Formats: sequence, structure tokens, C-alpha cells
Amino acid sequence: MNYSNISDYLFKVQSQGRHSLTLDELRKNIDSSDKALLQNLHRLKSKNQLAQIRKEFYVIIPPQYSHRGTLPGILFLDDMMKYLKREYYLGLYSAAALHGAGHQQPMESQVMIHKPALRAIKNKKQAITFVTRKNWKSEWVDLKNTESGYINVSSPELTAIDLIHHHKKIGGLNRIIPILEDLSESMKVYKLSSIANESALPAIQRLGYMLEQLGEEKLSNALAKTINKNKTNTVSLSLSYKSKDGIFNKKWDLVINTELDI
Repeated sequence: MNYSNISDYLFKVQSQGRHSLTLDELRKNIDSSDKALLQNLHRLKSKNQLAQIRKEFYVIIPPQYSHRGTLPGILFLDDMMKYLKREYYLGLYSAAALHGAGHQQPMESQVMIHKPALRAIKNKKQAITFVTRKNWKSEWVDLKNTESGYINVSSPELTAIDLIHHHKKIGGLNRIIPILEDLSESMKVYKLSSIANESALPAIQRLGYMLEQLGEEKLSNALAKTINKNKTNTVSLSLSYKSKDGIFNKKWDLVINTELDI
């Protein structure tokens, strides 16, 4: 069945529990010239009833979000990534917030993907950044339920490793400490060990040291086992500081070049 009115079709999409659609889908389901369809899309966007997130990918904005002019990223991210044919998971501070770690909702959605990189989505209404990770396994990722379906989110263990790996780009180690404290409450030793065995060693060295400083003995010991069975290179604790001077920690093969607020 084709629709003559775009609003009727948008109502049908919403009644199915969906919040997003593509231009190709609209062309297939609405009896309209391309020019008229694009004019209607422009009209709906100007009324904050529709928002264009990426080329030819739109989200429907229900009244409760009309003041924002868009939807929260978690309500359409899975659909968008399927549209882009890209594997993903919500990570870093965005994932930590969904796990109840940290006390502030991040201003942007941070999405982990395989290479090639994707251009960030940044405007007055929406901010989604994409960060590449070489590999991950499905069991490292949790499925979180949202009002529009499910979304892939890094597990507490993977979130912790990713935060440490990218600490220079996202505010430094001290910003991560309170989040790491919260995440550690739900981290499993066997899962942390499994992910650590296939992750970059410098991140594991830094994370192991920090967990040890936080008194998380079981978790830090699991990472120590990973370190002991691999050949490591000496690295600085923090990449945020140019100085490589500091006390050498033999256990973690780390130069402690900064003080942690613990």
C-alpha cells in the first residue's frame, strides 16, 4: 500500500515503534513526485517534526522532543548504523553513563566502529563522534533496551579499557577515575581478563595500575597475569603530559609521570 500523504506514512512508522526512516523508503511508499516529497521533508524539518541526521537518513520527532529539534542518539543509533552497514557499539563516556558510572550525562554520543573512520555528526542539535577500534568480539558488548529497540553498548570491562586507551583525547586519567570506581563494581574478573588478552598492552598496564591504586585487587591481579605472559614495553602512565620522568613501577612496566587524584 502506497500513501498519498507523508504524515500518514510517518504515523504508520511510529505506530511500529520506529523513530527513523530513509529517503529511499519514503520514495517507495509515498505516491509523490520527488520534488514534492523533498518540499514536504523541508516543511516537516522546519516545524521540528523531522530531522535529517545523515544524508538520506531521517528521524521522526515526537512532540516531547520537538523543543530539541532531534531525538536522543540512543533512539536511532542502531537503525542508522544498520543503514550505514557498519558494526558498532556505544562506548567511552556514553557507555559509562548507561552503566550508571559517572554523574553527568555526556553531551555527545561516542560510537566505536571499525575502520574506515566516519565523519562526526555535529550541529546545534546533535553531536555524535565516531572512534575506531581494531577489533572486538560480540560477547564483549551488552545489548541495552531502549524505547525503540536495542542498542549495542560496551560492557563495563570493555568500557574501562577503551577509556584508558583513549584517555589523552577525552580529558585525561583523573577524569576517568570516578567512572572507573563505579564501573569496577560491576566488572567481572573473567571477562576483564578475556578482553585484556586481546587488547593493546599499554592500556592494560595503565588500567592494571589504576585498579590497584583503587584497591581493586582481584581485577588488577587479573590484568597482572596478562602482563606477565606478554613482553611489554615501558610506557608512561599518562599520555597527557610530555614529561617521561617519574618513578618506575616494575610490576606494570610503567613510569609514573603524574599524580592520580585517588
